[in-house]
Amino acid sequence: MTAACIATGSAMPPALAAGNNDQDDVRAAAAGDRHAFQRLYRQHVGRIHGAMLRLSGYDHARAEDLTQDAFVRAWQKLDSFREQSSFGTWLYRLAVNVALMDIRARGADPVGYVDEDSMPEHGETPFCAAEREELERAIGKLPPRARAVLVLHDVEGWRHEEIASELEMAVGSSKAQLHRARGLLRKVLGETR
Repeated sequence: MTAACIATGSAMPPALAAGNNDQDDVRAAAAGDRHAFQRLYRQHVGRIHGAMLRLSGYDHARAEDLTQDAFVRAWQKLDSFREQSSFGTWLYRLAVNVALMDIRARGADPVGYVDEDSMPEHGETPFCAAEREELERAIGKLPPRARAVLVLHDVEGWRHEEIASELEMAVGSSKAQLHRARGLLRKVLGETR
């Protein structure tokens, strides 16, 4: 997956479509077939881990833990999957909820921000984070809730209404968090307006 430059508004490439075998594997896994669940895991782990990595602020260990937690939760809840959406969509939503619960459990302040004084001065970082590592570091410096709004909106393509519902905040707060997160990113990346 290639990273995008948030400053230019380029989008991340869409997730790969799930295989046609998902329905059969889901049914088999719900009946206890561990091999079917392993196939589902292999099919979807990349997308899930990518979302967890972004939502955890590129903390690789936490992203691994959240990914595993999401798949454990999926195994436990397979019987609740009603095929009203694709399995990949259901799993992704479940995984994002795992990450958001982790953010809430850590007591992330819904309106908290990184201290402006701890941000680098203009010119300490390149203008545009075209390279993945630079973008990861920049997003990782955002406070958890602002990072979650930015990732869900700008990277994952969620609407503010969905974000507000999931993060239990007003739509206006979601928009304000996104605006603030983008401003902090611009500062980290050395962009001036």
